[in-house]
Amino acid sequence: MLNLPQLTRSRRPCFGYSNGNHSGKIANLPSRPGVYLMRDDKGKVIYVGKAKDLRARVRAYFHSPDGRCQVEFLVRRVADVETLVTSSDKEALILENNLIKQYKPRYNIRLKDDKSYLSIKVTTQHAWPRIFTTRKIVKDGNRYFGPFSSAVAARETLDIVEKHFLLRNCTEHNFKNRSRPCLQYQIKRCLAPCVLPVSQPDYRERVRQAVLFIEGKQDELLSELRQKMAEKSAALEFEAAAKIRDQIQAVEKTLEKQRMVAHWGSDQDVFGLYREGDLLKSKFCSCGKVS
Repeated sequence: MLNLPQLTRSRRPCFGYSNGNHSGKIANLPSRPGVYLMRDDKGKVIYVGKAKDLRARVRAYFHSPDGRCQVEFLVRRVADVETLVTSSDKEALILENNLIKQYKPRYNIRLKDDKSYLSIKVTTQHAWPRIFTTRKIVKDGNRYFGPFSSAVAARETLDIVEKHFLLRNCTEHNFKNRSRPCLQYQIKRCLAPCVLPVSQPDYRERVRQAVLFIEGKQDELLSELRQKMAEKSAALEFEAAAKIRDQIQAVEKTLEKQRMVAHWGSDQDVFGLYREGDLLKSKFCSCGKVS
């Protein structure tokens, strides 16, 4: 489920060096992680930022600037500030990225290009699915997971999947043109379906389990793996049971869930309403993004 952040919005200009009434508005901002949008007197978004503490971060612009040269010019033009509260600072990081790409604010220097956070892609449309990290999301029928606010976290997740589910990560060109197993097979991180007689149903089952792991559906996956481990042990296949045990230990590690973005947004469109005096405000979530 996509959690819709709380929105705090001012109805009239109350910021800027020319107006001394901003202290009261700042005091009413939440001391929670989230994203703030600064608008000029025409309502245009001129800056988007993130914060672990929204109230403290916005106050710093007007009382203790951080020395960046653009801040002085920015605060002179700020007429209004909106805040979007998130459940964590990591969600704020990703939401900030989405909003900067949407509004392209004048005073934001970073994140305005096409580069985005890492996601994990599983080529489920291929006969022998491949798993790898990517920053490019396309509608090709394959599965995408993420985005991950930390590239290290994404690569660590991929490393666990390769190590314990033995799925290939080679390119299509390498897969079609290999004549012998590569190093990934030698270090026991791939089944080498490119050249060895691997059971396709078994490989597909590994892909399904890896997807459950990435999705954070540990309970369902752990139940299946424990049952298989018990079956292997009962059949005295202790080496196979030990490998499944290693998979169970890997799955039990915490996999961070990110709720602010869902690729394609095909699951749901959400809108929220809130009342401010005599006005009724709305906030929409569509195409998988809060905007």
